[in-house]
Amino acid sequence: MPSPSPLSADDLATALTSGGAGWLVLSLAAVLPILWAFAMIMHFARPYILRFLGGLTLRFGGDVWWLSYVLMRDALLTITLALSVIFLMPNLYIGLGLPLTAPLATVVLLWAMVVKLIRDADDDRRTFQIVSVLLVIASVLYIVPQIYGLESADQVDALKGIGLDWVPGALSAIGSDGTVNALAWPILGTSLVLFGLTGAALFVRFVINLGGTPQTRRGASR
Repeated sequence: MPSPSPLSADDLATALTSGGAGWLVLSLAAVLPILWAFAMIMHFARPYILRFLGGLTLRFGGDVWWLSYVLMRDALLTITLALSVIFLMPNLYIGLGLPLTAPLATVVLLWAMVVKLIRDADDDRRTFQIVSVLLVIASVLYIVPQIYGLESADQVDALKGIGLDWVPGALSAIGSDGTVNALAWPILGTSLVLFGLTGAALFVRFVINLGGTPQTRRGASR
């Protein structure tokens, strides 16, 4: 039997690059549920933070505590959105078999951030409720298929004993048989369109209000 020919330097570099990119994306996908959990905790901790601030007697300490909370809360949401944009890339979403509804989760998270951007979710109770609902929907759309789809792909034999061996393939962009999920491309296409329309609408709104006074822009946001 002839011995296999050694890899050339270019082939080795290509293999390392493609393998490293895939490992990095899958690692980010695995870390995102942790970021989602922290983001949700920080968002729904707002009533506790307000009660705590009400008991402080030092105004400066209260301001520092509130600003620190807002910074960490919004930074977590921004980082989560920035990392979630990878699910809108077809070569990664389809090629690596990422969670099926991850692109929709990215769009819903963007909507929550847009609502926070144009409305005051800290002082307006109705806006806070809208943002909370959008964040819950987005987290479910990502965490459920990530855990029960991507992370459970190697547990098909165990799930077969209870008749749930079809679940990992149904919740991933690539099915258990290696074929593309029938819902993957429609979900990705719809998400790309919604993401683009949301960004365009936000840009147009800012351009229209660019020359207005702060009072005019505040009134338009209402």
